[in-house]
Amino acid sequence: MMETLINVIKTTRENFIRLVESLSPEQLNHVPEGFNNNIIWNFAHIISAQQLLCYRLSGLEPRVDMETILAYRKGTKPDKVVDQEEINRFVALCRSTVDDLVTDLSSGVFISYQQYTTEFGFELNSVHEAVQFFAVHDSMHLGYAMALRKAVLNNNN
Repeated sequence: MMETLINVIKTTRENFIRLVESLSPEQLNHVPEGFNNNIIWNFAHIISAQQLLCYRLSGLEPRVDMETILAYRKGTKPDKVVDQEEINRFVALCRSTVDDLVTDLSSGVFISYQQYTTEFGFELNSVHEAVQFFAVHDSMHLGYAMALRKAVLNNNN
């Protein structure tokens, strides 16, 4: 089952990467009317959330710097323009954080887990449950980003 979940996550993230790479930095940073964030925030947010849900709640050091995690965690909004260099870094992290997770899951580094209830009411009691949740979470934010893309492109016409 975990292998299937990882494949879902990787596929979702590759779709998200294709979306990000199809747009300019200006389009990625644009917050359309009626929205409170932008595409690049949603993209960085899935990286931040995965690190918090899997690593921090397991008492482990995240694989991403805390500045990035805190800037894109739940409850934040875009507060700066993200340039192409940072976009490229997020693309690399989007892939590497899943690869790191697979390695860490197979090597048994996840020993403890601090129970956490998501804002959707899901109670997470293990890193395996966190992986199940963030597979859905990533997909949801890809959907948001697709809606944002439509609004951004319609705004340019």
